[in-house]
Amino acid sequence: MMTLPKTETRAAQPYIYVPFEVTMQQMQRPAAEGFPALFAHLDKHGLKPAGAPFYNYRRINMEDTLDVEAGIAVDRQGPAEGAVKTGELPGGRFLGLTWHGHPDALITVTGMLIGWARLTGQAFDMAEKADGDHFACRLELYESNPDEVPDMEHWVTSLAFKLAN
Repeated sequence: MMTLPKTETRAAQPYIYVPFEVTMQQMQRPAAEGFPALFAHLDKHGLKPAGAPFYNYRRINMEDTLDVEAGIAVDRQGPAEGAVKTGELPGGRFLGLTWHGHPDALITVTGMLIGWARLTGQAFDMAEKADGDHFACRLELYESNPDEVPDMEHWVTSLAFKLAN
């Protein structure tokens, strides 16, 4: 089940992240390596999550590699350390939707959101370059905790893509 796409205004938000360059076949790597590092960093520095963990797709070239951040918004900016970097998610207008179901369907769900944006004349804040599409902020937020919702068919994932001004 999927909600209808909607536009919302999001405030800028500090976050921590671990960057990865991966192929489509390596998309589990940011979750397997990045999320544990982020949660350890939160505990070590007394930071509080200010939202669900996410992937932030910074550059996409489906035939080659993607630059993906495993990240989580935080209540305040903390230190960068080792693989964990700090930054600020941009504020502004975002187009998004929520998917209730297995994450394997997210490629199709993402395609539907992109199609909706084109149909309604809403451009994403992105630049097309020789090495792929570069996004200001393209979030895939994992709302379900796997420890609490072990059946992936019942997971909730939200998409939020920054729109051009």
